[in-house]
Amino acid sequence: MSMSQESTASPRRVFILGGTGFIGWHALRAFVARGWQATVISLPSPPTDGLLPDGVRLVLQDVSAMPDRDVLELLRGHDAAVFAAGADDRVTPKAPAREFYFDANVRACVRFFSLAKRAGIKRGVLLGSYFAHFARIWPELELAKHHPYIASRLAQEEESFAAALPDLELCCLELPYIFGTMPGRRPLWTPLVRYVSRTPVIFFPRGGSNMVAVEHVAEAVVGAVERGRAGASYLVGDENVCWRDWLGRISELAGRKKPVVTIPDSMARASARLVRLRHRLAGREGGLDPVEFMRIQTRETFFDPDPARRELGFGCGGLDEALAATVKASLAT
Repeated sequence: MSMSQESTASPRRVFILGGTGFIGWHALRAFVARGWQATVISLPSPPTDGLLPDGVRLVLQDVSAMPDRDVLELLRGHDAAVFAAGADDRVTPKAPAREFYFDANVRACVRFFSLAKRAGIKRGVLLGSYFAHFARIWPELELAKHHPYIASRLAQEEESFAAALPDLELCCLELPYIFGTMPGRRPLWTPLVRYVSRTPVIFFPRGGSNMVAVEHVAEAVVGAVERGRAGASYLVGDENVCWRDWLGRISELAGRKKPVVTIPDSMARASARLVRLRHRLAGREGGLDPVEFMRIQTRETFFDPDPARRELGFGCGGLDEALAATVKASLAT
């Protein structure tokens, strides 16, 4: 059943967990532009002055430390809930990583949507990862077995759907590489941009990924709440770009077009073994196993975003501008 089948004549209120984060903040702005009233809950550190649009209710709380009754009270009276929180694959927690990722991405998400359902919320959107899609279509890579982060993203979808449906019509957006900026926060891509800006020659494996400007992800979040299908997982993205083209564009935006040398897969795996060794010596484990991840990194994680675009109504284009803004913010002192 489409989420759009219910009447939207009454005032619409959305609750965003993680609404001061990168994607959550852009989604918040898109909701407000569409006439939604919004409540944002975020960790108790004051956001940048003027970050939130006028009229947005901000709750600075650690949801994981709040009792269920207090979270229920916050959720009541909203029409939709968005989970834009959790841990991404850049985190390298203490080993074993599985418990860390399942706490952040699975248990926290299931609890959130379970409470949202009890509060009477009827629509929900989970922001997930496109790695879940590739885990399903490339079973020979056994991605859930080797990568705690990917295992958590698969379980996050499955268990959240089980907890929410059918009373809360939940869908998931599986997201690729996202570019853009927000006030008061340095882009996630800063380390890579600085590497590209400082090295005379860029060494990188073969392969590529789908990439998208964050504004279109925000449009997709609103579209998913307003018209998404309950139980559906949508691949949201825009351009399919090979690493060589992507890094060349970044180097040019950073000031000088540089040669990009595609290294052999064997060299990429050898470098990844050193990373994994450093993690083990430090008692840590990555959400993505560095060696096994080379089997994904050296592929083209491409897909067609048009089916999701037609259904959810998000736009396309603007990747060059989003890359330019990302590079500029990453190199700012």
